[in-house]
Amino acid sequence: MRMKSICARLLCLLAAPLLASLPFAAAQDGQILMPEQSAAKAKQLLQQTIEAMGGNAFLHVRDITCIGHYSQFGHSTELEGFEKFQDYVEPPNMSRTENLPQRNIVEVYNNDKGWTLDRGGVAEAPTADLIRFQEGIKKDIGNILRNRIHEPDMNFRYTGIDIIDLHEVDWVELTDSEDRTLRIAIDRSSHLPIRLDVEQRNPTTRAVTKETNLYSNYHPIDGIQTPFQTERDRNGMKIYQVFFDSCQYNTGLPASLFTRESLDERWQKTGKKERAKEKKHEQKLEKDTASSNQ
Repeated sequence: MRMKSICARLLCLLAAPLLASLPFAAAQDGQILMPEQSAAKAKQLLQQTIEAMGGNAFLHVRDITCIGHYSQFGHSTELEGFEKFQDYVEPPNMSRTENLPQRNIVEVYNNDKGWTLDRGGVAEAPTADLIRFQEGIKKDIGNILRNRIHEPDMNFRYTGIDIIDLHEVDWVELTDSEDRTLRIAIDRSSHLPIRLDVEQRNPTTRAVTKETNLYSNYHPIDGIQTPFQTERDRNGMKIYQVFFDSCQYNTGLPASLFTRESLDERWQKTGKKERAKEKKHEQKLEKDTASSNQ
């Protein structure tokens, strides 16, 4: 890291108590931006990001299908799971995820409804999972760039230059009507987003939660830049990593894919196999028990 950058950060830290009380934003080359200028610069950078992501192709994505691997981590950052999956999405609020290769564990979310399929059959998604999905929509980088930046109560601010993973970035900060702060680090060379920090306060406990999302290994697919690796940390602890093997856009996913009926149909096919396995397992247990009693 250049000495100039280190010195600049130290000066920012020393000046923070004073600048925090002023309605200005720090900018490049020591400039100070008024709120209107800061908002205009932030919007300009976001527009550059949209163009870098694919412009109209990115904005008009109808559906996304991806295959990849998902790693989940526990409280001590130990690996708790590593699974292959296929994801179907109709942005911003319809999603279906299936485990591979069995496809016998499926989660479907459609606006304010959700369902799950597992070895026990089809059920309503737990309320906590549904809330988590809806909250995730508000923090999704694609949804932010396509839709949320146009919300009438969204506030914009440019907060300066930084170095992240050896990339020089511009920070853009958005604050929505629920006081959720979204800070996007935009690579100054590629104009692609490489990090999204989300801070929000629990309305009950007043505790602040900070999530950090990292995006890397971009690939151009059908004119759309797609990060093939994403990672999420929460309050400094790693939550998950996703590695995509392949992605497709606008394949014409049927609306029925995001319904409970589709899971009922899948259960009719997979459920018979699951019940047969369970019955075979029960028969084996009975046989082993009988043999041990002789």
